[in-house]
Amino acid sequence: MSLTATPRVDVSAPTTAAAKIFNHPRNAWYVAAWDHEVTGKQPLARTVAGVPLALWRNAEGRAVALADACWHRLAPLSQGKVLGNELQCPYHGLRYNSTGRCTAMPAQETINPSAAVPSYPVVERYRYVWVWVGDPDLADPATVPDMHQMDDPDWAGDGETIHADCNYQLVLDNLMDLTHEEFVHSSSIGQEELSESEFDVSHDGDTVTVTRWMRDIDAPPFWLKNMRDKFPGFEGKVDRWQTITFQAPGTICIDVGVAKAGTGAPEGDRSHGVNGFVMNTITPETHRTCHYFWAFMRNYRLDSQTITTQLRQGVHGVFGEDEDMLRAQQRAIDANPDHEFYSLNIDAGGMWVRQILERMLAAEGRPAAAPSPARGV
Repeated sequence: MSLTATPRVDVSAPTTAAAKIFNHPRNAWYVAAWDHEVTGKQPLARTVAGVPLALWRNAEGRAVALADACWHRLAPLSQGKVLGNELQCPYHGLRYNSTGRCTAMPAQETINPSAAVPSYPVVERYRYVWVWVGDPDLADPATVPDMHQMDDPDWAGDGETIHADCNYQLVLDNLMDLTHEEFVHSSSIGQEELSESEFDVSHDGDTVTVTRWMRDIDAPPFWLKNMRDKFPGFEGKVDRWQTITFQAPGTICIDVGVAKAGTGAPEGDRSHGVNGFVMNTITPETHRTCHYFWAFMRNYRLDSQTITTQLRQGVHGVFGEDEDMLRAQQRAIDANPDHEFYSLNIDAGGMWVRQILERMLAAEGRPAAAPSPARGV
């Protein structure tokens, strides 16, 4: 289904109060860490969709995700030691293999047959370690969201992780509607044409796509610099595009760029421009915090580490502005529990995302509303 031009929604109808603090599906792949963060030396503690994990590599180099609580006295295994193919508890020395089965109890020869901790399905793909914390029988590696630009030799780039003090859905809202760039990022990528231009929204299964073109405009500072990196001395108008693609439950890849105006970019010829992909995947931690993994990938000047570093630093600054706004928004939500959300035309993509997440949660028999702080995070 596709909506063309500027979608129309009933801006007088609020979303439900529950939608302000969204629950998180568990039957899904989430990024738990960059691949280089998970080592065979020291376990990594990370909470994914409310589940505390101890991440480590066994002797074969395979990433493992175990529950971060020893069977014996629930000591955090992430504070233990990796010993070849086993993870040793830091408290009394119990050891666990990659399936979570206890293999040694230093205080006794007989191992209690019930001694085990949950082990979660893991897939390494696109420079990330993905973990499934829901029903393991449903964990199909083929359903890992597509982020192939992350390790495709035709693309180069790098990224970082933001620990965001807000509900993960607020980050998804932020990325599905980029008109906020005009106001939050006015010195780098923002311009008034963002709000003035029409956009298309389409949705299919567990994906939502928002497409916006801005033709014959001045390039904002960020994109003017990139054009001059590829075309020294560039001057003149550009055609600018943004194609935002959401993949459930928390991955958003944004095809962005500018090209010399009138050279055919809207028809598919981007040779007179610069093209990047903003790769974003957001992992809920608690209902008020999340892990935001991002990277900026480009398909020009692939051998330039200088450009890679400059782009990472530039996007770091832009996303720092988003982080400040999202933190402030979460504080305002918590301070005004009786206030509702209202929607504008620009929220059409984000509203479809919310419907997909509500459907996923319903399939798990869980509400869209997050539990109140009094009942748990």
